[in-house]
Amino acid sequence: MKLQLILVLLVSLIITIGHVLAQDDNTKTTIAKDDPAAVALTKSLSETEAYVWPKDPKVMENLKKWQGYKFGLLIHMGLYSELGIVESWALCPEDWITRPGYDDYYQFCTDYRNTKNRFNPVNFDPEKWAKMFKNSGAKYMIYSSKHHDGFCLYDTKYTDFKVTDKSVPFSTNPKSNVLKEVLDATRKEGLVTGVYFSKPDWTTPYFWWPYYPPKDRNPSYDITKHPERWQKFVEFTQNQLNELTTEYGKVDILWLDGCWVMPKDLINEKLAEFCKYPHDMDINMKLIAEKARANQPGMLVVDRWVPGEYENYLTPEQKTPEKALPVPWESCITMGGAWGWVKNDNYKSSKELVQLLVNIVAKGGNLLLGVGPDGKGEFEPKVYENLALLGKWLQANGEAIYETTPVEPYLDGKVGYTAKGENTIFAIYMPAKDEVEMPAEITIKTKLSGKLKVNLLESKQKLNSKTVDGGIVVTIPQKLRTELAKKEAVVIRISKE
Repeated sequence: MKLQLILVLLVSLIITIGHVLAQDDNTKTTIAKDDPAAVALTKSLSETEAYVWPKDPKVMENLKKWQGYKFGLLIHMGLYSELGIVESWALCPEDWITRPGYDDYYQFCTDYRNTKNRFNPVNFDPEKWAKMFKNSGAKYMIYSSKHHDGFCLYDTKYTDFKVTDKSVPFSTNPKSNVLKEVLDATRKEGLVTGVYFSKPDWTTPYFWWPYYPPKDRNPSYDITKHPERWQKFVEFTQNQLNELTTEYGKVDILWLDGCWVMPKDLINEKLAEFCKYPHDMDINMKLIAEKARANQPGMLVVDRWVPGEYENYLTPEQKTPEKALPVPWESCITMGGAWGWVKNDNYKSSKELVQLLVNIVAKGGNLLLGVGPDGKGEFEPKVYENLALLGKWLQANGEAIYETTPVEPYLDGKVGYTAKGENTIFAIYMPAKDEVEMPAEITIKTKLSGKLKVNLLESKQKLNSKTVDGGIVVTIPQKLRTELAKKEAVVIRISKE
C-alpha cells in the first residue's frame, strides 16, 4: 500500500507541474514534458545556461504563446536619438568608449544631460508607428522606457530627468508621455506590448552619487559603506517598475536590461566580464515580479542574463546560437549598427532580415529586431521600406514561420526547416545575395514518407519530387528559377496527403 501511495503521488506531481528534469554534465534544465520540440532538442543542452521554467500556469501559458510569435520589434528612443550616438554608453567612463569632439569627460556628461533642454521629437506619430509595426508582420513590440542614462520616456513621479519635465520642449506636446502613446497605439493594432527598462541608472544620485566620480558602469560608491543610499536606489527602481506595470495598461513583457545589477551569487562564468563589482547588487526581483504580476497576471519577466526564475526566456544579443536550443529564447539584433538612430547607419537588406528570421526560427527562437527614430521622432525611409518588405514576405509565407516548431536538421546549407504538427514541414530555401538562378533540384531532408504533397507556399504551385534516402528531391521548374532567386527566401511546403 505504501508503494502504491508513493506511485500515485509521483504521478500526480508529474501531471501537476507538467515538466521533467533533464540534466547534462554542465547544466540542469527543466524541459516541458509535452513539448516535442524541446524533447527533440535535449542534445543541445550543453549549449544552454541553466534555465528555470515558470511555475505559474498563466506565465507558462503566455510563454508558450510568445514562442509562437517568432518576430517582434524593439524600439529605442532617447537623448541619444537627438545626438545621433550609440545609445547612452558614452556616459560610461570605461576605456573602450570614445567621445568624438571631447577631451573632457565631465563636459561631455554635462552636455549630454543638457540635451533634454532641446529634446523635441515633433514628428512623433504613434499611430503611424503602430501601423508600420503591424504591417511588418511583427507580433509584439517592446518600447524603451529608459536606457542606462536614466532619461525616462514616460511621466515618472520619481525623477525630473524625463520627457514630461517642463524644461523639455516636448513636454508641452499633448503626446509628451511617449511610452503611453506608443503602447496604446500598438495595442490598438493588435500587437502584444512590452516595456524595456534599464536597471542601472547613471543619472540618479542613488546609483552614481556625485560625491564620488564613476569609475565604470557600476555604482560610484561602496554600497556596503552606504547601505541607506543603496536602499534608496532599490526603492527608486521598484517604484518606477511599479509605475510601469500599473499605470500604462496591459504590459505583456517586462524586459529588463543591465545584467550587472544582480545578486552576486548568480554571477556565472559567462557574466564575469560584465559583473566585476565586488558587492551584492540585489534589487529584490522576487518582490518586483510578484508586484508586477499582481497587476499583470501572466506577464513575462525577462531579467536579461540573470540565471533563474525571472529570466523567462534567454536573449542572446547581436548573434544567433549555433544550434537549436531546448528553452525559450530570442535573439535581439539591430537592423543597422545601433539600437537607436545614428546618422548614415548601415541597414541590413530585406533579404538579410528575412534570412536572419529563418535562421532563428529554424532553431526554435524568436527575432527581436531593433530600430529607432531620430531626434524628430521619425524613422529612416530604409526602415519603413525594410519592414514593409518583411511584412509582404510574411504575409505570403507566414505559415512557415508563426507558431511553428523546429525540426531536424534545422539548418542544412541554404535550407532552413520548420514544422507544424507531425505531418507538415516547411523547407525554406535562402538564395545567396548574388544568386541569379535557383538550382534545378533541391534535396529536402525529412522523415515524412508515403504519399506527399509538395508545393511552393506562396503561389501554391505543385512541385514534382522523388523519394531518396533520408528525404526527397524536389524539382524547381526552369521557368521559375530566375524569379525565385530574387526572393528573400522561398518556402516549399511538404505534407502527407
